[in-house]
Amino acid sequence: MQYVKVSVDKSHIITIGQRLYTESIEFIRELVNNAYDADSTTVTIKINDDMIEIKDDGSGMNMEGLTQYFTIGSQEKLLTATSPIYNRARIGQFGIGKFASLAACDSFEIMSRQGEFAASVTFDRLSWEEEKSDWELPLRMLSADEMPQQGTTIKLIGLSKKYRLEDIETRIIEGTPLKTPHFKVRLNGHTIMPRSLSGYKIPILEGTEFGTVTGEIVILPETAANTDNLGIEVKVKQVTVSREIFNMTDWGKKMSRVRGELNADFLPVTSDRSGFIRDSKEYLAFIEIAHRLLKKVGEVLTGMTQKKEGKKVSRALNDALRKVYNALALNPELSPFGALPIAGDGGEGIGGAGLLSDRKDSDKKDSEIKDVSTNEKPKKGEAPKKAKKQNPLVKRITPSAIIKKVKFGQYGVTCCVDGFGVDGPEVFSEETTIYINRDHPLYIRESGKIDSHTLNMARLITQEISLMNAPRNPRQAFERQSRLMRDALTK
Repeated sequence: MQYVKVSVDKSHIITIGQRLYTESIEFIRELVNNAYDADSTTVTIKINDDMIEIKDDGSGMNMEGLTQYFTIGSQEKLLTATSPIYNRARIGQFGIGKFASLAACDSFEIMSRQGEFAASVTFDRLSWEEEKSDWELPLRMLSADEMPQQGTTIKLIGLSKKYRLEDIETRIIEGTPLKTPHFKVRLNGHTIMPRSLSGYKIPILEGTEFGTVTGEIVILPETAANTDNLGIEVKVKQVTVSREIFNMTDWGKKMSRVRGELNADFLPVTSDRSGFIRDSKEYLAFIEIAHRLLKKVGEVLTGMTQKKEGKKVSRALNDALRKVYNALALNPELSPFGALPIAGDGGEGIGGAGLLSDRKDSDKKDSEIKDVSTNEKPKKGEAPKKAKKQNPLVKRITPSAIIKKVKFGQYGVTCCVDGFGVDGPEVFSEETTIYINRDHPLYIRESGKIDSHTLNMARLITQEISLMNAPRNPRQAFERQSRLMRDALTK
C-alpha cells in the first residue's frame, strides 16, 4: 500500500494570524481571555505606537505548558474545561487565538514563570518564514530578576498599525468577563469597568435541554434611546459573540430602547468566535426562547409607552374640555345642553364645569358609560319611558382608552380617546359620548406638541357639540363651531 504524506506549509501559520479574525484588534481580547483562563486576577495592558505589552499574574507556564501553548488546535482547554483555582469556565477552545497577534506585529515574545521555572519564547515572522523546514522556536531561560513574579507577559513588537485606546476598551468590555469576581483589566493605568445600563430591568432565567439562558434585558429611558450598538448581546462564557436583533425588526423606534445580554454557555461558536453554528439544535432551542422573551419585552415596552402617552393625552383633553366649556358659557345659545351655570350658582370649578371621572377601568363596555341626561325621573302619573334599543358602533374600548366626563349644568358629555384604526373616522359621537380616534394620521401629526394637541382636541370636541345642536344643518353647525373655537382659544 502506498501513502500520501499530509503536511502543512509554514506560511499557513501566518495566514491564520492574518485572516482568523475580521479585525486585527481581536488579538488583544484573545490574550486577555487566555490570562483569565489561567486564573489571573489582574491583567495589565500597556500600549504605545511601537509596542503592546499584556501582563498577567496567573498560574504561568512551565516547559510543558509552553509546548502546549504553541500546539496548533490544542484540545487542552476542552479536556480541562475549568481553571484550578477559581473554577472558571475556560473561554479558549481551539488553541489558535494566539496567532491572531501576527496580524498586528512583526514578532511577539512570551515570558512566563511557574514556580522556579521561567523562560521566554520569541516568534519572529521573518525568521519563521526564512527557515522553511525548521518548526522550532528559540527559547531562553530567565533568571529570577528578569521574571520576579509568577504569571505571563506577552510583548508585541513592530506594530503594523496604530490602535485607539477607546477601541481597545470597547473590545475588552464586550469580549472579556469583567463582571467575574477577582478579575480586572487595566489599560495604560486605567481600570476598565463593565458596562452598566440604566432603565427598566428584566432579569432572565430560562432552561433548555442543553443548559440555562440567563441575563438581563434593559428598557432604556426615552432620553437614552439611540441607534448605536442596536440589539441584545449574546454571550458564551460571559464573552459577547454577537449582537442579535431577534424579532425586533418591525418595532420601529422602540427597538432603540432595548439593550441587555443573554448568556448561553451551551451555544456552539465558530472558530473565530464571531458567530454561532446557526443550524445546530442548541442554537435553534436558544432562538425559540429568545423570541419568546423579546415578545414579552415588547409587551412591557408597549405598556410603558401607552402609560406615558396616556398622561399626555389626559392633560391635552383636560385643557381642551375646559376651553370648550368657557366658550359655551360665553355663547349659551350654541350649547345643546342649555344655559350653563356661572361660578357661585352651585357649579364646581370654572363656570361649573367639573371633570366627573377620569376612567382608569376603561376596558368596560361603552354601554356602561352613562349619559346623565337619561337619568331624569318620570313626572308623577307618567309611565316610565321605555329605553330605546341601541346598537352602538363601539362595542368595547381598549384598556389604554382615556375617558373624561364633564358636567355641563344638569347634563354631561363623555369624551373617549381611543384607537379606531388608521382608516377610521377622525371623530364621531354616539348620544352624548364623543369618540376621538388616536390612530388617525391627523391626530398623530398634531399630538407631537401639547399646544397643537390641545387645539386639535378642542376642534374635534366643538365639531361634535355643534353637530349635536344642529344635526340637520351641517353648515350652521360648522359656523357655530367656528365661533366656539374662536372663544375657546382667545378668551
